[in-house]
Amino acid sequence: MPLSDQSLGFMGQTRSGRSVALTFPQDEHEGRLRRTAEILKSRGLAALLVFAQESHLYLTGFDTAGYVFFQCGIITADGQAAVLLTRRPDRSQALRASLYEDVRVWYNAEDADPIRDLARILDELGLRGERIGVELDTYGLTGLNWEKLRTGLQDDVVLEDGSGLIRSLRLVKSPSELALVRQAGALADDAIRAMVDATEPGILDSAVTAAGVTAMLRGGGDMPAGGPMVNSGPRAIYGRGFGSARRLETPDQMVLELAASYRRYNVCIEHTVTLGPVPPAQARMHALTADALEQVIDAARPGTPIGRLDDIHRAVLDRGGYQQARFSACGYSLGATFRPTWMDAPPMIYSGNPLLLAPGMVLFVHIMLGDTTTGLAAGVGETFVITDGAAERLSMLRPVLYRK
Repeated sequence: MPLSDQSLGFMGQTRSGRSVALTFPQDEHEGRLRRTAEILKSRGLAALLVFAQESHLYLTGFDTAGYVFFQCGIITADGQAAVLLTRRPDRSQALRASLYEDVRVWYNAEDADPIRDLARILDELGLRGERIGVELDTYGLTGLNWEKLRTGLQDDVVLEDGSGLIRSLRLVKSPSELALVRQAGALADDAIRAMVDATEPGILDSAVTAAGVTAMLRGGGDMPAGGPMVNSGPRAIYGRGFGSARRLETPDQMVLELAASYRRYNVCIEHTVTLGPVPPAQARMHALTADALEQVIDAARPGTPIGRLDDIHRAVLDRGGYQQARFSACGYSLGATFRPTWMDAPPMIYSGNPLLLAPGMVLFVHIMLGDTTTGLAAGVGETFVITDGAAERLSMLRPVLYRK
């Protein structure tokens, strides 16, 4: 008897009758496929070539790191996850934990040509001469593979960009997705608590990173889709993570930013930790970032243009005299993503973005200041869900300046 996968709570069945393990109820996946079919038909497309791993997961439950190679799913305009073309290491999980009807394998060899294999499959499906969408805006389709795809299929089908098709559906989360998001939120809090507790002079900042990752994994989370970012000392003003560990001193500072991931759904959080005496200028910076964050979250209501959140961010920090130290955007959408990033963007939260907030959207806002003249930094950030009223904050931790 096959072993069960207790991490996946629902059993489903492909149209051909194969039993599969799914993260969501099958009818939820089928609803997503139906909505995809409606969009395809409205755009006059006969199919979509799926290259974004996030789309594979959302539509069919297929979860893998194989997107770093050539891997393509075919979703047809009748709402069927028709065929997945992938490599041999991904075949078993595609068959046991996805709704793809047919899983084909291309093998590594000197003369391997998955584009030729894909052309044959499209012909089998009766798609020769049809207009087909392609997910171009994804790590799952490199520029080289797109060029091979474009030239290899140009005599068989008409290709056009379909990058935003599934992404637009994924932006508003279902109740079952939000349940996973809340689990990730609790893990993010656990990670920050563990990291603050682990902080002390003389240790490597990588030990702080280890404490956060350990807390998330012990809580049942996945390896994060990126980071964590633990920038200490002079690196705290950086906006990205930095290779190589650094030993903490007294006085010192750290900006901690991470995403906790639960069944691939990410929730981000950001806090600032100081060691030793806190310069008054840094205390003021932190108070300003915390005030901006509170105002942004309070304004995050349905019907509000998402760019309005960045307007508030800019106004608060600019009035405080930090126009040169702030960022030009203050956050982005979150969802289920894969390495190399936890960001599920677009949309980004920047001034002028007209996208209207709607219930079910999950957003991360972070307010960061890195003063290059003083070397001081302060950053706070939270993830929240847009509801019919006030935003639902996914963290129990409020933006205090941690002092060790």
